[in-house]
Amino acid sequence: MTTITDTTNTENAKPVLIGELLIEKGFLTPDGLAKALELQALIGGRIGSILVSLGLVKRQQLYSTLADLWGYPFIDLMIVHPDPALAKKFDSEILIALNFIPVAEHDGAVDIAAAEKPTETLTTLIRGTLGPVQIQYFVTTEWDVSRVIRDIFKTQLLDRAVNGLYYRNPLESAYTVMTRWQFITLGFVLLLSFAILIFFPRPTLIALNLVINLGFTASILFKFATAMAGARTERIEAVTAEEVEALNDADLPVYSILVPCFKEANVVGLLMKNLGAIDYPTSKLQILLLLEENDQETQDAARAAHPPETVTFIVIPAGMPQTKPKACNVGLFFAKGEYLVIYDAEDRPEADQLKKAVVAFRKGAENLICVQAALNYFNANENFLTRMFTLEYSYWFDYMLSGLDQLHFPIPLGGTSNHFRTDMLRKLGGWDPFNVTEDADLGIRAAANKYIVGVINSTTYEEANNHGPNWIRQRSRWIKGYMQTVLVHLRDPIKLVREAGFRNIFGFIMLIAGTPITFLCVLPLWGLYLFWLITRTHAFDSLFPPAILYIGLFNLIIGNILMIYLNMLAVFKRRYYSLILFAMLNPFYWLMHSVASYKALWQLFTKPFFWEKTTHGISRQLTHPSPTPEPTQPGP
Repeated sequence: MTTITDTTNTENAKPVLIGELLIEKGFLTPDGLAKALELQALIGGRIGSILVSLGLVKRQQLYSTLADLWGYPFIDLMIVHPDPALAKKFDSEILIALNFIPVAEHDGAVDIAAAEKPTETLTTLIRGTLGPVQIQYFVTTEWDVSRVIRDIFKTQLLDRAVNGLYYRNPLESAYTVMTRWQFITLGFVLLLSFAILIFFPRPTLIALNLVINLGFTASILFKFATAMAGARTERIEAVTAEEVEALNDADLPVYSILVPCFKEANVVGLLMKNLGAIDYPTSKLQILLLLEENDQETQDAARAAHPPETVTFIVIPAGMPQTKPKACNVGLFFAKGEYLVIYDAEDRPEADQLKKAVVAFRKGAENLICVQAALNYFNANENFLTRMFTLEYSYWFDYMLSGLDQLHFPIPLGGTSNHFRTDMLRKLGGWDPFNVTEDADLGIRAAANKYIVGVINSTTYEEANNHGPNWIRQRSRWIKGYMQTVLVHLRDPIKLVREAGFRNIFGFIMLIAGTPITFLCVLPLWGLYLFWLITRTHAFDSLFPPAILYIGLFNLIIGNILMIYLNMLAVFKRRYYSLILFAMLNPFYWLMHSVASYKALWQLFTKPFFWEKTTHGISRQLTHPSPTPEPTQPGP
């Protein structure tokens, strides 16, 4: 189930001929051909691709007919198995790019199966690798070529997906939790702090108290100022409806969609429906469903969903770490689109999102590597967790990311709906399979390499986590990934400052480093305050000189009010007014984050690469969702 990529114009030369041959063979009706030709006149592209994308012919029917048209025999690679040793004489990237696979070598001749009409360039390349051999060409499907490459180069693909970034630059990979100097520095600081605490307990605790409270103040004011900058763009559309309508479908590029699926058997059927609602020429979509080798249940469910011919199953070889970024790296190897987007299995992107991304890339700077769409939830009103999650995401994606964009700070990507220029993503090294928040890491790595990340005014609706333990697993993984990202990007601070600049470093420290540190401090500080509130003891008075006391009171009262205000602000852009009172519960939501952060810290040293899977498909609103909470009145 794959789309035929436009790499030559062989079919376009005589589009009616291939159609007539298909009709003659009984594979296509005259009405079907007329429909496809009408669509081709609107969107361009190859008639064969259009016929397959519309489901008017099967992939094998098309290629067997092309074999007759090109004058070569057809070969079924499900029956004839290519020689792995022969195939490995070629680079796998060349094989996938040129859509061919060597099958067998005998008596100074070689059999080549190709999914594109053979050219002199291909012949020259083959002889440059194998010597002056006679070549017998066969025609096969592009799907079969990709499948055989996956099977033969399984070990190499797995190694590239897992270790590619590490081979490129070990300092950019989270494979090493801490470098030697980081470990020594941390140990030295802890020992020194412990020694100072023993000999100078009161001054040490006062200094620590001051640092923590100032850190809280800085974090709160940074988030407030950034969100206010984002609020200024609330009524500004990055991509207008007129710009989308002005797009000519014939000029749209091939777009690759990667959908990692692990233990998603209960939602994969809905996934096909959601992807089918995307407003983009289907003949220009390459949808890669990334399925884990050891997840047979999801594989069976995906086949049972009868996906269209534009969907290709990519089975990810089993191996550690078993993470989403590893699967995405395998998908990146097979991606043929000019642009590429990641969606999760339960995602429901707005129909015009891909077109908005195309407009944004064409309007953007040459070093614009990615545009991030907003994420929000279709089951916002289900329970306390889903309401708080919706407030958080509305604030983060509608205001915080827009503010980071306006202030030119690095943007940590979301795990889904980030759209890339495929060639730039490859140059950047793809995703880090050892980082469990690979999206945030990729956004910071892009900034460090002089790339730009932007945002677009489009939303993808997801399933908000509605189950406490499931939420803790998900959130602790995210926080652990932030910790990994901090350790990775601070391995060479001088180089980072030189390459990324002080502005990016400041944003990185306040957002990526500040977030887990803030959460770790919440639980002990609240515990200290509650202990004082209950006992009214004066034992801690000496630790709170007037200056520190006033800063602490600012954080307790003004700080919480500001964070509550930001959560209240989140409801206005989307008119989620029914959620506004739940913003008052934000301090309790932070306590949950604090619990998750301690689990994250523990796992950073005990199970750094362990990917705690978030269970999807458990919402009661999954089959009959309300896309957004009901607005109570028109927006301001």
